[in-house]
Amino acid sequence: MTQFLRAQWKLVSAVATIAALVAACNKGPQTAAPAAADTPAVPPVAIVNGTPIPRTDYDAFLKNLLPKDKPAPDLTPEQKNQVLDELITMKLVSVQAVKDGLETQPDVAANLDVLRMHVLADAETQKYLKGKEPTDAQLHAEYDTAIASMDKTEYHAEHILVPTKEKADQLVKKIKSGAKFEDVAKAESTDNSKANGGDLGWFTLTRMVKPFGDAVKALKKGDMTQDPVQTQFGWHIIKLLDTRDVAPPPFDQVKPQVTKAVIQKDLVAFVDDLKKNAKIEKKL
Repeated sequence: MTQFLRAQWKLVSAVATIAALVAACNKGPQTAAPAAADTPAVPPVAIVNGTPIPRTDYDAFLKNLLPKDKPAPDLTPEQKNQVLDELITMKLVSVQAVKDGLETQPDVAANLDVLRMHVLADAETQKYLKGKEPTDAQLHAEYDTAIASMDKTEYHAEHILVPTKEKADQLVKKIKSGAKFEDVAKAESTDNSKANGGDLGWFTLTRMVKPFGDAVKALKKGDMTQDPVQTQFGWHIIKLLDTRDVAPPPFDQVKPQVTKAVIQKDLVAFVDDLKKNAKIEKKL
């Protein structure tokens, strides 16, 4: 636990204490509002040189240490104490940094400003999305759109990848002269697939760069590209072995992904609206 905490300290410490540090940089002294009469005060988790560390800071620190996509584990008393020790250490060092005037250094001040924006933007995002569960109609519309644009054919091909067109042309002639495609791939290809004779297995064209995909789509079963195909990886000689139809996944199987897609589009629309109504002048 301690090793994990230390590995995460730099990032999490800035996030967990951002409110306190920004307050120290940007605000003057404030008088705390008295607690409501019927709400008992929550004791701090520690007091460092007379300054309490609120339990809310501890909870935020711990939350940032734990994986966001998994249920929070039940920590042992020893683990909880280790977290508290890390928080106390961070408190001492950050207070010393303020005493040393580090918050006025341009790079530190800039980092604080960016972290503050990050925390506030994340909070606003959560506020905007709260209660915005997509309707069944939205989910099915998104699913239907995705299925309509889905590549419904899979291709089984093998290829040979070399760095120059001249080399590729030589290998094309060699294969046309009777050499086995797989043997040439094993001997000459620079791609990891050479161990399998250039076999790429089954794939959809969306997984391939466009020039490669276009060449595969133009081939008939058993045919090889007559001219090498250039991509950013080099020059390819491609042989199409087979094709097969792909059945779209059922809605229930991909519902979580569809839900995320709908929520993401909603959030993008929200941000686009903010940009549309803002006066933005880029100076770079």
